[in-house]
Amino acid sequence: MRDKRKKFIDLAEARVNRAIKDIRLIGNLANKASYEYDDDDAKEIFRALQKELDAAKSRFTGNGKTGEDSFRLSRK
Repeated sequence: MRDKRKKFIDLAEARVNRAIKDIRLIGNLANKASYEYDDDDAKEIFRALQKELDAAKSRFTGNGKTGEDSFRLSRK
């Protein structure tokens, strides 16, 4: 059973660190000198991220629901 624990720890650390890095990269999109976006775009991004966090959290609490397969910004 300790093998399952070690595997969980190894995967959790790698995946959480990768997610943190990717979230930081999303934050870089806030640079208005390099990118053009509006408040609605930012709201869509963070709504999608929060939805996925909520779905992941619910899987740990036994609910088991999953989030969306992919994210797309609304085309204006």
